[in-house]
Amino acid sequence: MKHIVFYDAQCPFCFYVKKVLRKFDWMGQIKWVAVQETEKNGNYPYLEDRNVLDEIHMLTKQGEITQGFETIRRLMLALPFFAALGVLLSLPGATRIGSPLYRWFSAHRHQWFGRYDLPRYA
Repeated sequence: MKHIVFYDAQCPFCFYVKKVLRKFDWMGQIKWVAVQETEKNGNYPYLEDRNVLDEIHMLTKQGEITQGFETIRRLMLALPFFAALGVLLSLPGATRIGSPLYRWFSAHRHQWFGRYDLPRYA
């Protein structure tokens, strides 16, 4: 079983973050699914009524849905190369700073990086 990470395939920043993190997934822990695909096939009913285009989401191996900063933290912990960063993001108080910072960055990413006309999956 893998973690399933739902990303915006029309966001250049999101696309390249996914591309980089895939290179560090040495143990095959993560499956990446474009949000645009979830809207088409309806295989992910647990994402209904969630702001999947505004924040990255993850279905963990344990069946838990995470979003935003918590997903980033869990991603870092799942990838050995980034595990130390994941531990830092897990320290007491990290969420108080990390969550608003994540939401601020996410709200401005299209302004800074643009948006693809069509989703990019590769």
